[in-house]
Amino acid sequence: MRSHYCGELNATHVGEEVQVCGWVHRRRDHGGVIFLDIRDRTGIIQVVFDPDTEDSFRTADSVRNEFVLLAKGRVRPRPDGTVNPDMPTGEIEVLGLELDILNAAQTPPFQLDDHSAAGEDVRLKYRYMDLRRPEMQHKMRVRANISSQVRQYLEDNGYWEVETPTLSRVTPEGARDYLVPSRTHPGQFFALPQSPQVYKQLLMMAGMDRYYQIARCYRDEDLRADRQPEFTQIDIEASFVSQQDVMDMTEGMLRQVFSKVLDTELPEFPVIGWDSAMRDYGSDRPDLRNPLKLVDIGDLMASVEFKVFNGPANDPKGRVVALRAPGGAQLSRKVIDDYTEFVGRYGAKGLAYIKVNDLSAGEDGLQSPILKFLTPEITSQVLERVGAEDGDLVFFGADKASVVNDSIGALRNELGAQLGLVEDGFKPCWVVDWPMFAEGRDGTLGAEHHPFTQPTCTPDELLAEPLAAKAAAYDVVLNGYELGGGSLRIHDQKMQAAVFEALKMGQEAQSKFGFLLDALQYGCPPHGGIALGLDRLVMLLTDSQSIREVIAFPKTQTAACLMMSAPNDVDDHQLRDLHIRLRGPAA
Repeated sequence: MRSHYCGELNATHVGEEVQVCGWVHRRRDHGGVIFLDIRDRTGIIQVVFDPDTEDSFRTADSVRNEFVLLAKGRVRPRPDGTVNPDMPTGEIEVLGLELDILNAAQTPPFQLDDHSAAGEDVRLKYRYMDLRRPEMQHKMRVRANISSQVRQYLEDNGYWEVETPTLSRVTPEGARDYLVPSRTHPGQFFALPQSPQVYKQLLMMAGMDRYYQIARCYRDEDLRADRQPEFTQIDIEASFVSQQDVMDMTEGMLRQVFSKVLDTELPEFPVIGWDSAMRDYGSDRPDLRNPLKLVDIGDLMASVEFKVFNGPANDPKGRVVALRAPGGAQLSRKVIDDYTEFVGRYGAKGLAYIKVNDLSAGEDGLQSPILKFLTPEITSQVLERVGAEDGDLVFFGADKASVVNDSIGALRNELGAQLGLVEDGFKPCWVVDWPMFAEGRDGTLGAEHHPFTQPTCTPDELLAEPLAAKAAAYDVVLNGYELGGGSLRIHDQKMQAAVFEALKMGQEAQSKFGFLLDALQYGCPPHGGIALGLDRLVMLLTDSQSIREVIAFPKTQTAACLMMSAPNDVDDHQLRDLHIRLRGPAA
């Protein structure tokens, strides 16, 4: 039906007769000449109809935005003074000779261009319209290109694409499963996979050696601003590899993606220990574009009389830090109060500070409500340790280490952005040497990554001091976002049983993972891998504000689909077939 896509036409086509198909992006009537901007996924071409072609002119006069058209005409240069340098096709236009309306359209529910003021709820309800916008089509094109580059790189390096089931059994992976009732097995359920983790390990045991999959995953998590109940990850596993092998492979893949998609060369990937990341940045996903760092001052505060500081300083689970904001002394009290409210969202009970107006004047050159609680010697040592200069502002955090890390780590990011300290571009890194377990509020242990991660100690050492155990785990981080996490996997039954024992899984381990423990008995190779979030990767490469912007049909923050009104009620007949009875009315 078409001879060319709209965005493919250029000056080399001048004089040719072409046929283009697409939607009316804009219609203009200038002094008896009608201009139609026709849009398809490649771009926009201007088609001009004048009264000399009566039938086509009459048809052009009747069309409106979003009509679907087939236009035939001759490519010509635009007249002098009408070239549009902002359009890839701005040097040319098509003189319309014939025009067919393939389908009419009602007035769109919102403006389909870069100036649309429609809210996200409206855009998600009419997502099929929203996806027509050039901005959204660009993001979908970038997403497709990223997937293509990932496949090419991995296949060039000997990886096979293998599909794993989406109907599986319930497994503990850190979030609730989406359950699927079985009609043929009354009272029993499948689960949608939170990841293909167990399957890809079984593929290594099966001798597949190198596997990848661009996999759909599902997590029934509590409401969070930028999480989706279904998402896509780049899932990779390989046998007979070291941690460095997996990291090198991942770096190579990301370098190819950024080079081919953005024509950007990524810098080096520094390797940061988990302990160092938490110490310096308060986060295991540090944004290295931000030069600010947290500085421990617990040793200086251990003997002061100020309980707000000496309490956490003498608590093994406490932490006291200082954070220098260059040039921050100019901030008003209202701004500081706003920062105090900000850290309160992360559990902090307050935010102490010292304004450094003139270091040479001693305490007379400082401004702070906490100076009366500190000796001049302690104050001087703190300012020296953080490298304070005239005009700086030093913030303090003192509480449980987890609260300090969360609140002051978030404040670090906020200050870096608002003070203009964050560099442009991309800064990746690796975070390694993770703790094997984390202690919950109730004192129970949970796997920091997942229970199939290889500890770096022996089974006996693991059981003797589980919280001291480190994992052969590694996360790749970019600009403060975790792009992916991976690890070497447990490949012997004794170690896997020890991990399950440390987690106090008891008979649950055998009932849920008996098949895995059995498989480990039959010659499992050493193996490891990584999974990267495709949605987040696309978000970063397109400079989008949310992963919902780079998913064709995303859910809302409440895990609902406004376009299809899902989830929805089902009738009693379907419930009976599934042997299910509702205990109350549907929400």
